Amino acid sequence: MRIGGYWGVLAPAGLLLSACAGSGHNLPPPSTEIDETVYRNHIRVLASDDFEGRKPGTLGEEKTLAYLVEQFRKLGLKPGNGESFLQQVPMIETLCGTDASLSVTGRSGALTLAYGKEMVIWSRRSSPQADLRGSELVFAGYGIVAPEYAWNDYAGIDVRGKTVLVLVNDPGYGTKDPKIFRGGAMTYYGRWAYKVEEAARQGAAGVLLIHDGDAAGFGWSVVQSTWTGAQLGLSAADGAAGRAVIEGWIQKDAARAVFAEAGLDFAATAAAAASAGFKPVPMGLHVDATLHNDVRPITSANVIAQLPGGSRHGEYVVYTAHWDHLGRDPARPGHNIFNGAIDNASGVAGLLTLAQSFVRTKPVADRTIVFLAVTGGDAGLLGSEYYAENPVFSLRQTAAVLNLDTLHFGGPTRDVTVFGAGNTDLEEYARAAALLQGREVTPEPGPQQGLYFQSDNFSFAKAGVPALYAKGGLDDSARGPIWGRARLDDYVAHRYRQPSDQYSPDWDVRGALEDLTLYYDVGNRVARTRRFPRWYPNSEFRVSRDRRAAP
Repeated sequence: MRIGGYWGVLAPAGLLLSACAGSGHNLPPPSTEIDETVYRNHIRVLASDDFEGRKPGTLGEEKTLAYLVEQFRKLGLKPGNGESFLQQVPMIETLCGTDASLSVTGRSGALTLAYGKEMVIWSRRSSPQADLRGSELVFAGYGIVAPEYAWNDYAGIDVRGKTVLVLVNDPGYGTKDPKIFRGGAMTYYGRWAYKVEEAARQGAAGVLLIHDGDAAGFGWSVVQSTWTGAQLGLSAADGAAGRAVIEGWIQKDAARAVFAEAGLDFAATAAAAASAGFKPVPMGLHVDATLHNDVRPITSANVIAQLPGGSRHGEYVVYTAHWDHLGRDPARPGHNIFNGAIDNASGVAGLLTLAQSFVRTKPVADRTIVFLAVTGGDAGLLGSEYYAENPVFSLRQTAAVLNLDTLHFGGPTRDVTVFGAGNTDLEEYARAAALLQGREVTPEPGPQQGLYFQSDNFSFAKAGVPALYAKGGLDDSARGPIWGRARLDDYVAHRYRQPSDQYSPDWDVRGALEDLTLYYDVGNRVARTRRFPRWYPNSEFRVSRDRRAAP
């Protein structure tokens, strides 16, 4: 796949001139093409059983870090963190016992929910045991406090010591009314992680998220594979004492049963929660929950490499991808390694492949190019959050972040999807690069899923750095959008966060190579342009650069 676009024209021309001037031999310059063989090989290695699912705190992490550092060294890149390629990220790992219990008691007795099948609970507190006893249950709608949308689901009630039951997504999803939040497109407030954080700020002792596959963007099997087993969180000086005692998901049918026990109609009450003026509903029920944790501190690491720039070397363009996945589940029969070939060996392979192309680009870009492989992406964007809070390179001087996550699999597409569109003029850079490829940027096919908030670009957007997450859309060049939609749905249903997400040498990766070409063009343009990309005035992430914290 040839690097396209006028932003890449200087690179091969510069290489050719330097080669002719520096040698009596007319040798061709190294190619700046996105190298398919290199890309495939990186996925094959990173997604192999030998890497054991790349979970932080395991032998799989050690192998992954060693591999990434070795590859960056081979490319001649400089360490990104002083003399080291690693940024240590302190974490806490908690393993919840399968004897975790949750019951809801009403007038007719106790309703006990089965762990794994009907509920999954955990505690982020650094304690070997967590308990709720007779905690009053309150339905808090979407669990949102958003002054800019004139919305407060906790208005008029004190939930300290109580357990809140909340819906995923936000009221715009519930109504599809474009005048409420952002209509069908999820906002930051729709994220499950936000709801857990807000419940803690309100003083809730417990928070239970009602799972809905359409609203959440993933099925119950993803809850089972992601939130059971050892859980990771960033280390906190207070042992995460500010978090709720119990956090968790309950399956939608189980939620219906809880509402019935309270004498409430689930559908009607949930619909009311999407209406302005909704008031939280005390349910007349009480929650008892117990779990036992094995707690251990671990240290994981982000991997950082840099290609120093020229005249603006103190300014940065950052490419990111999370290297981690879910490890292995010894209790599973048969193949029990979560290889994470698409999620996210594909993104890390893309990061390494882009690094090779930039190393071969001459003249060197004005700004420094940073390649950041972060840890804990699948555990809640932990590594990118840590970096944004402890930046190695000044966020004030970071022009843009370009995120690579679960790259497109399949052939070329006629379209490009920009996730979280309407936030930054990096989208115009992507649109221009796509047009040069004969593609167009089309609306996000599932804006209600809020995928922009589920990937590492979000950590930087929150910190005020314009961040782009884009990849090939659903309109397959040969088979059309219906085939592309079916292919994606099949992946989400059968391979996403499952051991079946494995690499195959018969993969068609032309679409991914096309996307990497686009990302090269966008990053190369940003690295050679005087002006920093900007947030659009109506973006929820709009933060002036003078408010950004320098390291």
